Amino acid sequence: MTRNAISLNGSWTSRWVFILAATGSAVGLGNIWKFPYMTGMYGGGAFVMMYLVCIVLVGMPIMIAETLIGRRARMSPVNAMRSLAVEAGASSRFAWPALVGMVAALLILSFYSVIAGWSLDYILGMGTGRFQSVDANAAGALFAGLTADPWRLTIWHTLFMALTGFVIARGVVAGLEKSLRVMMPLLFVLLLMLLGYSVTTGHFMQGFHFLFNFQPDKVLDGLLAAMGHAFFTLSVGVGSIMVYGSYMPRQASIGATVLTVGILDTLVALTAGMALFPIVFAGGLEPGAGPGLMFVTLPVAFGSIPFGQVMGTVFFVLVLIAAWTSSISMLEPAVAYLVERTGRSRVAITTVLAMLCWLVGMGTVLSFNVGAPAKFFVFAEDGFHFFQWGAEGGRNFFDSIDYLTSRILLPLGGLAFVLFAGWVLTRDTVRDELNMRSPLAFTLVYWSMRVVAPVGVLVVFVAELAKQ
Repeated sequence: MTRNAISLNGSWTSRWVFILAATGSAVGLGNIWKFPYMTGMYGGGAFVMMYLVCIVLVGMPIMIAETLIGRRARMSPVNAMRSLAVEAGASSRFAWPALVGMVAALLILSFYSVIAGWSLDYILGMGTGRFQSVDANAAGALFAGLTADPWRLTIWHTLFMALTGFVIARGVVAGLEKSLRVMMPLLFVLLLMLLGYSVTTGHFMQGFHFLFNFQPDKVLDGLLAAMGHAFFTLSVGVGSIMVYGSYMPRQASIGATVLTVGILDTLVALTAGMALFPIVFAGGLEPGAGPGLMFVTLPVAFGSIPFGQVMGTVFFVLVLIAAWTSSISMLEPAVAYLVERTGRSRVAITTVLAMLCWLVGMGTVLSFNVGAPAKFFVFAEDGFHFFQWGAEGGRNFFDSIDYLTSRILLPLGGLAFVLFAGWVLTRDTVRDELNMRSPLAFTLVYWSMRVVAPVGVLVVFVAELAKQ
């Protein structure tokens, strides 16, 4: 039976706004540095092939599950799962994973804001020529100088959190939708500008070869990495897609829409690789992974090539937009929930939550400098210590929050959501919400949610924990 509920928080004006929102949530810092590097490292085209298979079998079923739960209930994730569980004759405790996911999203936002704030500093640095003709040592020193300065990090962290809160506070249509209608097309335009510039460097084919050289002997080496990234790249597991789904028009096809988001997310990641690696090679540098690629290697490359100052500024504006569209999706589930629960104004709730995330984020700010000796989860000769100052081993505050969310809460959240859609909701409910014309297509998607995706998530979860 079709449900015709209306979200208290508002609705997207079209399915394309959901596509922009979900793609913006999925496209983040990892798409710009992690996926391109992983592709080059794990066999080029072989890795891309495995990744696409994993996206279809693991990532998309979870995304479909989150979207249909949200749209079915037209509520925030916590209230959506509670309402649909009771409707299906199950326990209201099924709302707990959504509550945990909501908290996880806020924790992620707390440190994501700090890291994203670095892009603001680098926009200023690139625009003023700070990186002109610097070598790797000088670029490394500039980056170390940034992370070692808690006041500078605090300024950028505060500004980025304010940008995030500003969009959310304005509401679904006036804030989220209007911002995404500008930011996402701008992101695509900036990415295409970088791609066009990389073609002129004379090293485009070298970068293309690095990304897509098919190395079948590395297929097994990259299988787990492809499966893990396929899960994490679509921003599932914390309820962001679920709350975006609650604003989705009834007539829109969930399957086709999620497929479009998956294709766009993958295209952005591949285009970023094709745009960036020729620039790295043009600067006579070797590609690396992590923040080192984005904040050390690329600034050196931009500082040593023609028009590098302009294109470097374009690149970090691109990074800022990618981070901004992801950050608003992390704050929205909690804001939507508290608006529904308390009836208070969206502005007030957004302000309180943004300040809370800012405060927790200060732990990450200090993790890079004066608070670096503070270690958590320390296994020492005299036993386990939750907290110890100056201990060997253990994790600092930032590493601890990152590990808790990305390695534990996200996969468990994704697992809970897909199992809820596949096993708690009735088959008729899922069929009605997906509204697929092909019975075969529905059967494949349904059993992917019930069996294939959960198994894939469990494999990634266990493998990631085993690394520690």
